[in-house]
Amino acid sequence: MSSLFDEPASPAGGQSLQDTPLAERMRPRTLDEFVGQLHVIGPGRPLRQALEHRAVHSLILWGPPGVGKTTLARIMAAFVGGEFTAFSAVMSGIKEIKEVVAKAQTLRREFGRQTVLFVDEIHRFNKSQQDAFLPHVEAGTIILVGATTENPSFEVNSALLSRSTVYVLDALTVDDLVTLLHRALTDAERGLGTLGYEADDESLRAIAVYANGDARVALNILQQAVVTLPQGPHPRLTNAHLAAMIERRSLLYDKTGEEHYNLISALHKSIRNSDADAAVYWLARMLEAGEDPLYVARRLVRFASEDIGNADPRALQVAIAAKDAVHFLGMPECNTALAQLVTYMAAAPKSNAVYVGYGAAARDATQDLASPVPIHLRNAPTKLMKDLGYGKDYKYAHDEPEGVSQQSALPEHLEGRRYYEPTDRGLEANIKQALERARALRKKT
Repeated sequence: MSSLFDEPASPAGGQSLQDTPLAERMRPRTLDEFVGQLHVIGPGRPLRQALEHRAVHSLILWGPPGVGKTTLARIMAAFVGGEFTAFSAVMSGIKEIKEVVAKAQTLRREFGRQTVLFVDEIHRFNKSQQDAFLPHVEAGTIILVGATTENPSFEVNSALLSRSTVYVLDALTVDDLVTLLHRALTDAERGLGTLGYEADDESLRAIAVYANGDARVALNILQQAVVTLPQGPHPRLTNAHLAAMIERRSLLYDKTGEEHYNLISALHKSIRNSDADAAVYWLARMLEAGEDPLYVARRLVRFASEDIGNADPRALQVAIAAKDAVHFLGMPECNTALAQLVTYMAAAPKSNAVYVGYGAAARDATQDLASPVPIHLRNAPTKLMKDLGYGKDYKYAHDEPEGVSQQSALPEHLEGRRYYEPTDRGLEANIKQALERARALRKKT
């Protein structure tokens, strides 16, 4: 097998290197060429040390698209002088796994070479497919490098996860992408350096922002942009030319994946912290990426009770009204109704007293002694029930001078337990005062 550090071979069928996509041509071949992920491969970091000492181990690379997962696997194979084999979990199954393992066993037995098996989108393999790797990872037949955009805690079998090290890769920064774009423009060997294209930093940064942390997207845009430049002695890429190509940035979002939950969490916590600007931003991130607005509305109705509660009971009314507006209008017209709701709730006084109180009551209701309803609180619709004392000695609150009787409505063993503790914020301060008055009256004998 040719080394990853050799000159790239021409593609099959006589295709020239220049016909290969720019993103593939500019794929880093060494750690020094690699851009970003310094927390993983920077000097002294664990993965870099493992590579430099040829102590390569099975691992899971978790991160968004276009941040270098495949490239790192190739570099790993080069460090150990091993065979790099890649396949996608979307296209492969148990049969393909057995074939790869058989070749790896032969390579190891006859030539003493290891196989770095790169599995893209490993989270798409089912349990039995993932289990098929276990004995061969343990025997050292293969060094497994799994790549995933999903949280491996949920998507990768615990047995396989325990035998691998998980490295979290970050989306590339705008500066990282600008560095890669500059390199592609000036590299005469693999890039566009011999073609005389020029671009100012502003244009390259515009591409980097649009690419949203994905190097593959950034390089593909650059390639498309330069080949459509007007002919001339010094073709130059400008923002005006880019604007004609790029209408709108594609937002990274998976409505069933982790980013879905990350964004709704950010929205919820921004409102809880009374940060209306952040709340509107996260709302826009979700809606513009295609999130179901009814899902957002449902979560906000929940928020109205969980984090505002009786500090402003109108928040629940506004949330229900916004939900109805979403159902009636749909996207995109309903976006302002949701924006109105999140800004109202961000400004509203906050209280989680209802949420905390219910949680405490639920724990007692499900884990404590299930005491019978006190006899004086029971209805007595039949003679037998009356004879048994149902409702006996019940004191009708409206007949009391202050409208509160001294009878307890809790089971005897929970007497005096307090679940709902109102805050002093918003309308809940008035509720607190009223409840304290009622508690004081019940204590009188």
